[in-house]
Amino acid sequence: MAGCGKVLIVEDEFLVALQLEDILEGGGHAVVGTVPDQASLGTLSEAPDVALVDLNLRDGLTGPAIARQLAGTFGALVIYVTANPAQIGTPAPTTVGVVQKPFTRQSILRAISFALAGCPASERPVELEPVRCR
Repeated sequence: MAGCGKVLIVEDEFLVALQLEDILEGGGHAVVGTVPDQASLGTLSEAPDVALVDLNLRDGLTGPAIARQLAGTFGALVIYVTANPAQIGTPAPTTVGVVQKPFTRQSILRAISFALAGCPASERPVELEPVRCR
């Protein structure tokens, strides 16, 4: 299926991670793993195209650092999925935007499609907010 990607979920809340996995797989994407904290990043065996990154994880506010590491190591596009975008600080250099929680199936799939299409400015989904550097 065209436009499908390999997606990493960076989320510590089990039910939210399951919901994201269901949305992604239902949308034809492959989930390459779920990372609930910084230490779990070492178990990643496949490079993601896109990472959905929450900020506050099991080990604290480590989501922003994980996002920067994913961008630097794999060139993964980063979509923050959070209720607290002001906590992003310095965004990953490959940041696409922010989908605020609570999210919908459509907002996640539109954000992923936008990222995989190369982020055409004229097609930015309304639910995908630009990141504002703090």
